[in-house]
Amino acid sequence: MKPTLQIIVLVATCCVRTLCAQSGEENPRVAQLYTEAKAAQARGELPAAIAKYEAILKLAPRLAAAYNNLGSLYFRQRDYANAVEVLGKGLSIDPAMPSAAALLGMSLYETGRYAEAKPRLETALNANPQDNNVELYLVNTLTKLEDFESAATHLQRLAQRQPADQRIWYLLGKVYMQLSEAALGKMTAIDPNSVWAHELSAELMEGMKNYEGALVEYQKAVEIAPNQPGTHFKLGDLYWSLSRWNEAAEQFKAEMVNDPRNCQPHWKLGNILLQQSQQLDEALSHVDQALKLCPAQTDVRLDRGRILLKLHRAPEALPYLEEGAKSHPTDATIFFALAQGYRATAKPEQARMAMETFRTLDANARAASARQ
Repeated sequence: MKPTLQIIVLVATCCVRTLCAQSGEENPRVAQLYTEAKAAQARGELPAAIAKYEAILKLAPRLAAAYNNLGSLYFRQRDYANAVEVLGKGLSIDPAMPSAAALLGMSLYETGRYAEAKPRLETALNANPQDNNVELYLVNTLTKLEDFESAATHLQRLAQRQPADQRIWYLLGKVYMQLSEAALGKMTAIDPNSVWAHELSAELMEGMKNYEGALVEYQKAVEIAPNQPGTHFKLGDLYWSLSRWNEAAEQFKAEMVNDPRNCQPHWKLGNILLQQSQQLDEALSHVDQALKLCPAQTDVRLDRGRILLKLHRAPEALPYLEEGAKSHPTDATIFFALAQGYRATAKPEQARMAMETFRTLDANARAASARQ
């Protein structure tokens, strides 16, 4: 329920009398102007309210709260230059006004005075650490000042408080890209032809879906350090994501020589053979080796179930497929394989339920794809 205008006027009058008394400038005319200013503001008549506050400050130039209120109105009117001037005067009289510090910081940001905005916003945020708007302004200020590490820290806090805000995740992604580019610049300055520079460049390109450019950079990394663990795998992994199976398999085999304790090349090579429905016994051997090295890898265990199913070893496959359905409850392909496994083991009711789940998930996926 909204308070009546009479209550607003009464509260406003009491407040301004208290403030005037504290500032040593008690004046009945000031109290009247304050009441009129608040009433005009409540009606949405901002220019009239501004005029009232300007009149107040002529009568009571030490009334810090009036500077805060006038600065707030200037900010709402996007008159940032006047907001900066007025809020600065108010804080020189009473530095302990977090709202004025916040408004001044935001106004300084809007006028492009980022170095001056930063300490004001930090002061306001220290006074109220949960103020999302102030923290977002501080993030933008830090980004303008190219302090990306501090910006990332604040964005992570914002993301924890507002996990569904896409704008925050977008800004966090941009900041991480800036940090990556800065790191690449430093690496390039040290040695533009190092394996690390080429790999980081490739990862940046891959993140932007420039796959051809990423392939060139990964290939250069392999040429420079063909015996270094990881170089062949990264190149092979990109080939694998592009379904270029033969080229990927070649790189995974090379990685196994460089890093025999890495389970990933064995799994990916087994997955390629599974995708091609070729040499399934060899595929199972690679997957088993991957599980020996990394027994908790759920995707590897799922592929073992799929391979066993293709080898007509459904009773052995079912536990892996059931486990995969629990860990990937929205993957339609798993439920299709699970339905096949249930049918092969004479479990018609379970097969029917798995097939119904498959049809629902598949329809949802197609609808989502159409929307995109």
